[in-house]
Amino acid sequence: MNEGNPPSRYTLVAIVLHWALAAGIVALIVMGMAMTKLDLPILFKFKVYQLHKSIGITVLLLAVLRLGWRIWHPAPALPATMSRNERLLAHAGHWVLYLLQFAVPLLGWAVVSAAVLNIPTLLYGVVPWPHLPLLSTIANRAQVEPALATTHALMAYGLVLIVVGHVAAALRHHLVLKDDVLARMIPGLRQRPGKDEPAASG
Repeated sequence: MNEGNPPSRYTLVAIVLHWALAAGIVALIVMGMAMTKLDLPILFKFKVYQLHKSIGITVLLLAVLRLGWRIWHPAPALPATMSRNERLLAHAGHWVLYLLQFAVPLLGWAVVSAAVLNIPTLLYGVVPWPHLPLLSTIANRAQVEPALATTHALMAYGLVLIVVGHVAAALRHHLVLKDDVLARMIPGLRQRPGKDEPAASG
């Protein structure tokens, strides 16, 4: 883990992982809503399901990389103008977001592994992906699959709420508070001069 003062911006690797995860999560949310709320043609719906699974596993792998990078590379400090409660809320929101980035795709993987139809997963139609061993051999799939699917859906709705709050907070910092929080994660967005020194991000 790096020592010393926190950087003023995220590293390029952290930025790329952040936006790749953001794109994947948005795609999963859109596809999830389409699969459950729209009356799609059966063949098209099957293809959407397969792509949803592929992107879900991709998000899970990216989340592992993102968390590993975050552990070894400190995040930029939060602005000194933020109160202690605001900083605590920001940290809590980030770690809940990390948690859901793991929990939602893991639960999706569990649903696929316990599914009654037992359809193999080919990532992007090419790479075979195994089912979870503990779930792939269970006998009571008809009871386990819907329970896992419901939990997966509830967690996904929670992820939507956290993402909306995350975006709203970033826009508030940029448009209302006019600090550098958003600039830390967007390449080319100029940081504003003359701001208070940052507070330690913990």
